[in-house]
Order: sequence, then structure tokens, then C-alpha cells
Amino acid sequence: MPDPVAISLGPVAIRWYGLMYLAAFIQFIVLGRARIRQAHIAAAGWKNEHLDDMLFYGVLGVVLGGRLGEVLFYHPAYYFSHPLEIIAVWKGGMSFHGGFLGVLVAMWFWSRKAGRPLMEVMDFIAPMVPLGYAFGRIGNFINAELPGRLADPSLPWAMIWPNVDSLPRHPSPLYQAAVDGVLLFIILWLYSRKPRPFMAVSGMFSLLYGCARFFTEYFRMPDYEVSFAGLTISAGQMLSLPMIVLGIVLLAIAYRRSDTPGTTASLRS
Repeated sequence: MPDPVAISLGPVAIRWYGLMYLAAFIQFIVLGRARIRQAHIAAAGWKNEHLDDMLFYGVLGVVLGGRLGEVLFYHPAYYFSHPLEIIAVWKGGMSFHGGFLGVLVAMWFWSRKAGRPLMEVMDFIAPMVPLGYAFGRIGNFINAELPGRLADPSLPWAMIWPNVDSLPRHPSPLYQAAVDGVLLFIILWLYSRKPRPFMAVSGMFSLLYGCARFFTEYFRMPDYEVSFAGLTISAGQMLSLPMIVLGIVLLAIAYRRSDTPGTTASLRS
């Protein structure tokens, strides 16, 4: 496994995990500026200044929501018995679903400040989220987090996770970075380049991410498993089901409200 420390300066260690989150925030600004140059986005009044202000709220939402999601959704017993570990974010442990809820709350505050509907804000930022997620999963991989399920020893890229055992496993964080992150980014970016009905981009993100995550969870060693409708699914799959349902509902409402696809601005009401 890679060394999780990128640079050591005496007692100070700069970890790849933190650098991956920095890269995620930088790509948000870069892609956001590219998105603002799209004609239908510029026509809705989006400007570069909005990105800088929004990023501050977004960082708080990702970090606080992601960490609280990890604590509450996955390992509540451990963290409640080791409360000081809750703030040790440099050791890793961030939940996407918690971060997603954190960003929703943060963007609700920002949308009130900016005088824009929350779902318009979410439509704007949704295409920038998957690539940031991919950077986060690469950070998980370097940190030797989220080990995969057992793999066929003949699989060329099967890996040993020394903090688990000496058996070959799937590099599941890399699968999730590629499918839930890069592939989803490509599809969503292409979809959002044209004007879509209000809430459609957010709905497409929620649906696609939920489906992609449900699939890639089959290769990840589950934090725990639950029984649902007679089937055994992992915690990540269980948390992805509401996103799939939400995506379907948002898309149905979006296209029902709109006789013909229009810009977000024209459908704001």
C-alpha cells in the first residue's frame, strides 16, 4: 500500500488524505468556472464570485457532515466510547452520505443568503461533486481504508490490505473512484451541458450515484450488513436506496412540471 504521508517536515506530517480533499475543493472551483461559461448557466445569473462564497459553506458541510455521518451511520459504538476520536479527521473516516446531507444543509443556508431556491443551487453544483468524490476515494485507498471483499488470487490487480489480513482483495476504493466518481462525472457533465428542467440535474445525480454506489458496494468489505426485503445488503447499499428513490422522484417532478426543457432560471418558480 502507498505511504499515507506525502511530506514529513520534522514533527509535521502532510498526509495524502488531506491533499486529496484539497484537490477536491480546487476542482470544484475549476469546474465551477467552466460551468459558469455555459450559456444557460450564465443566463441564470451565476458568477465566479458565487463560487468562492459557496466553497466556504461547502467545505463546512462536507467536513462536518462527512465526519458525523461516519460516526452515526457506521461506527457509533466506537466513537461514543472514544469521543476524542471524532475530531481526528486526519486519520480518515468520512461518510459520503453524511457529507451529502451536510452539503444540503450548508447550501440551504447559502441559498437563503443568495436569494436562490435550494434546488437551483443543487442543480448548479451537482456536476462538480463526482470528481471531488473520486479524489476522496483515492485518499481512502492511500490511507488503507475501505478494504475490498476477497478476490480471486489470479486477478492481476488484487491487493493485500496489511491492516486486515494477508488475503488478496479487491481495491474497492479505486473501483468507487472510477465508477461512482469519474464515470458519473462524465455522464452528468454531458447531461448538464444543455438546459434541463428545474431539479432534473440534481435528480439525475442522486439516481446515478445511488445506482453506481449500490453496484460498487458489492466489491467492498461491508462495515455491517442488514436484511432488507429478504435480501442481505451492506450499510452503503442501504444508504444508497433513498438516493435512488429521491432521484426518481425529482426527475419525475422535473419533467412533469416542464412541458419543454428550459433553463433553471426560467423554471425557478
